[in-house]
Amino acid sequence: MNYLAHLFLSSHNHDLMVGNFIGDAVKGNDHENYSQGVQKGIIMHRSIDDFTDHHELVKDSKKYFVKDFDKYSGVLIDIYFDYFLAKKFANYSDTSLRSFAGNTYTILNNNKHVFPEKANYFFDYMVRENILLRYAELDGIKKVLHGMTHRIKQRYPLLRIDERI
Repeated sequence: MNYLAHLFLSSHNHDLMVGNFIGDAVKGNDHENYSQGVQKGIIMHRSIDDFTDHHELVKDSKKYFVKDFDKYSGVLIDIYFDYFLAKKFANYSDTSLRSFAGNTYTILNNNKHVFPEKANYFFDYMVRENILLRYAELDGIKKVLHGMTHRIKQRYPLLRIDERI
């Protein structure tokens, strides 16, 4: 769920950005149905997730949320990582977060035709709500958590996280 980090780590490579964006929506070997460049982005997405999921600091961070949010503790950590990246974006990029978000939306929009349906739906929401830019605001994080609460099957009330922000 940490779209900002995945897209930022794509280094402005359009195919990597597309693959990193749709990475969660492409299952198993279905990545083979995409161009070589997009496949690399999907594989990169999976590698980033694997690295972070197995990192000791991430494992320790998940423990803070696992009691109340079970398997969604990792998703919450991903969202917080995007929040911190967005807040300190100028420390990592010569491009402003606003400019990065706008350029990213343009690149992804130009490639929407290859998105799986699930990614297409989320992309429209992401642009409409300007999620990449709003990750830098607590209200933006609340908006993301609210949206997720209504999408997940178990209906975990992720907005209870407000008490910890």
